[in-house]
Amino acid sequence: MESDEGFRQLLRELLNGQKLAVLSTHNGGQPYASLVAFAFSDDLTSLYFVTPRTTRKFSNLQRDCRIALLITSSTNKETDFHEAMAVTLVGSAGEIQGPDKEAALDHYIARHPYLEDFARSPTCAFVKVHAHTYILVKNFQHVMELHLDHEPGPLSP
Repeated sequence: MESDEGFRQLLRELLNGQKLAVLSTHNGGQPYASLVAFAFSDDLTSLYFVTPRTTRKFSNLQRDCRIALLITSSTNKETDFHEAMAVTLVGSAGEIQGPDKEAALDHYIARHPYLEDFARSPTCAFVKVHAHTYILVKNFQHVMELHLDHEPGPLSP
């Protein structure tokens, strides 16, 4: 069994090694999945992504802030069955505004400098995910969970 800090380090390594996640939202019971470029806080409590405000994912988030994100190290090769890891982050998300936005946006752009114009566009929303739980699967059978101490509430601007 991994120690809490060992598990956190494993999560950081997986997240550092990937740039894309599959975001799951829903509307009226209909699930919806989309690909997002992400950045995350070192303490693992927050994850960030950018999306145009006209997208279905953003509309879904405005209706219900509950989300799941899937991040995987798979490469679509046979070795994935023994080497790949996947983490599901369960949390709540909403557009971040106000004084916290600029530092977080700079962090996001440092990870994705090729997305700066997109990320700073006035037509895009900068979204913060409050992580509640991480569920990591290694070797297709070893499951570990990290429940964060904080109880995030609704996002405030």
